[in-house]
Parts: sequence; C-alpha cells; structure tokens
Amino acid sequence: MNLEMQQFKADFFKALAHPLRIRILELLAEGDKNVNEIQTLIGSEGSAVSQQLTVLRAKNIVYGTKDGNRVIYSLRDPMIVELLSVAKQIFNNHLVDTISLLDKFGEEDN
Repeated sequence: MNLEMQQFKADFFKALAHPLRIRILELLAEGDKNVNEIQTLIGSEGSAVSQQLTVLRAKNIVYGTKDGNRVIYSLRDPMIVELLSVAKQIFNNHLVDTISLLDKFGEEDN
C-alpha cells in the first residue's frame, strides 16, 4: 500500500511538472472555464493549452463537461486549490530564506 501511495504521488507531481499546466490549474481554481477562456487568459496558442489539458485529464486532475459545442473544464478535486496555495507558501519561505542569506553576505562585505 505504501509503495502504491508513493507511486501515485510521483505520477501526480509529474503531471503538475509544467508551468503551463500549473497556470491552467490556477485559472481553474478561480472557476470553471472553457478552452477559449483559458487560452485568452494565458495568451497562449490553442494547441498548447489543449495539449496540457489532455495531460491533466489523463491524470484525473481536471475533467471536462460538454456544454453544447464547448467543453467546460473543472478541477476534479478542490484540494488542488490548497495544494497550489501551499506550494506558493513554500516558494515564499524559500524566497525569504534566500533574501536573508543575501543580506547576511551583504553585511559581511561591509
């Protein structure tokens, strides 16, 4: 069971390991969107967005619902919003540590 959980986590984080996929998830965290809305907000070509949505769908991170001739994309699990928030906090903590270290080196030069 532990090995299965580790494999799930590894596969899950691999699916997130692309800046455009992260940006798509951030947009979907704000609410459901269709491909055209995502493309417009990102300012990216449709093929790139569609390609990344395919990866996210294949890993069950997002799902699409038909609405006429459009597909509306949603986060499969609302916990994704919390995960993105935690990742941002970790980044901010890392940044604070880096700034602190740079300040320390700056003081040594004086």
